[in-house]
Amino acid sequence: MTAPSRPRKILSAAWPPFAAFAVLLVVWQIVARRNKYILPKLQDVAERLWDDPSFFLTNARATLTEAMVGLAFGMTAGVLLAVIMVEVPLLRRALLPLAVVLNVTPVVAIAPALVVAFGFGYTPKIVVTAIITFFPTLINSMAGLAHCDEKTLDVFRTLNATRRETLLKLRLPSAVPFFLAAARVAFPLSLIGAVVGEFVAPGSAKGLGNVITVASANSDLSLVYASIFCLALFGVALTAGVTVLERSILRRMGSTRR
Repeated sequence: MTAPSRPRKILSAAWPPFAAFAVLLVVWQIVARRNKYILPKLQDVAERLWDDPSFFLTNARATLTEAMVGLAFGMTAGVLLAVIMVEVPLLRRALLPLAVVLNVTPVVAIAPALVVAFGFGYTPKIVVTAIITFFPTLINSMAGLAHCDEKTLDVFRTLNATRRETLLKLRLPSAVPFFLAAARVAFPLSLIGAVVGEFVAPGSAKGLGNVITVASANSDLSLVYASIFCLALFGVALTAGVTVLERSILRRMGSTRR
């Protein structure tokens, strides 16, 4: 029995999601034709995207900037705090409950206070994004830093390695897959954080969240869903990029260890 060829494998893996997507589009069109106040017609959404792509690119650039800056702050804070909490158990017991409280508090409830504190610029949106991406980074980083080979750790102890040496040469390298897993979760969440910030603090005229807010107020469903399509497209692109990077790094780490 011969093994299936590579193109056949790709086709076998690709057709189910494409079929589901096609069914979704058909159902969408049926609903849109029966009630235009629920969903716009697909051709109307496509026309909005086609007629003025620079409008969507400009607003997407603003949202992506907020998302990436907030992501950088959130992931950096999550990794640094994870290192501190793993190295100092007393701080872990003291700070982890506070981090959990921050995570379970609806960010929409925090956002108005951020507007009062930081104004209607980019800062509240960046802070909201940082808050949303902080917790998954913290938890994954803590798990990765604690998840190191016990035998190797015993060797480090036998050699009287310092905490710094153990951290830099054992814990951090062992935690790389966990950092990448955190990034896979945090990158799409950063878009959500930026859009939520734009919903609550619409101080800037730019951003897809602001476009959705204004279009919803004007009952312009085609513009609303065109903006949502852009957000979904960028979210998929970010997730795919992180996945490719993760596989590349893990493959390189595997070959290095061999």
